[in-house]
Amino acid sequence: MTLFAPDSVELNRKLPLWYQVSQSLRASILGRPPEAPLRLPTEESLAEHYGVSVLTMRQALKELETEGLISRHRRRGTFIEPEARRGRPVRVLGSVDAIVAQQSGEDTTLLGHGPVPVPPELAEYFPGLREAVSFRRLRRDRTSGEPTNWAENLIHPEIAGRVAPDALRRMPMTKVLRDEAGVRISRITDTVEARLADPETARLLDVPLLSPILHYTGVTFDERGRAVDVARIHYRGDRFSFSVTVENISDVSDH
Repeated sequence: MTLFAPDSVELNRKLPLWYQVSQSLRASILGRPPEAPLRLPTEESLAEHYGVSVLTMRQALKELETEGLISRHRRRGTFIEPEARRGRPVRVLGSVDAIVAQQSGEDTTLLGHGPVPVPPELAEYFPGLREAVSFRRLRRDRTSGEPTNWAENLIHPEIAGRVAPDALRRMPMTKVLRDEAGVRISRITDTVEARLADPETARLLDVPLLSPILHYTGVTFDERGRAVDVARIHYRGDRFSFSVTVENISDVSDH
């Protein structure tokens, strides 16, 4: 069972239990090792592990089924969908300068920084490392003062010592890495997906719990092909949209 759920789970009784359980299982499913079995434990076993009722567990599993992460079969059990490790990403080609420009133009508050355990779902980007250095920031619109997004960057320990926290109040992390820390950036991969606001995101962005947000993951690689930064940014759904321009589409067969 430890492949799919942490050994110890503390639930906040003031928040919907089904939501907390579904998010915990979701993270475990997406971060599971390739050799992990696809069959989940029974509803009763999972309910006992999380300390919730079977009815609550069924509601959590229903949420994961709606997302397409699992499938449930009568008498056979509940199974992780083989393609559930990660969705097919939308890839956008552009320059590092374009990404820096997109990250600029807002007031930034540094929420904190320091070493943290590497999350299981990001372990592939930090092979052999148990810890990375986290930098957390909250951005606000300069005109209205409203929060627009909050970001956490996980930086490779060898690079983190060259990142000055105060610099992040003046410029985005990509620019700090390139211009201040001397990282020769070779590429950045971006993934954007829709999610529901968890308790921390709802508090920081001043939105209702479970309201829609845009979740961005950006992985920055240096010239050696090593991931030096994994950025996870949570955008308010009512303040941002995602636009992609595709050129030379004469060979595209469907849309």
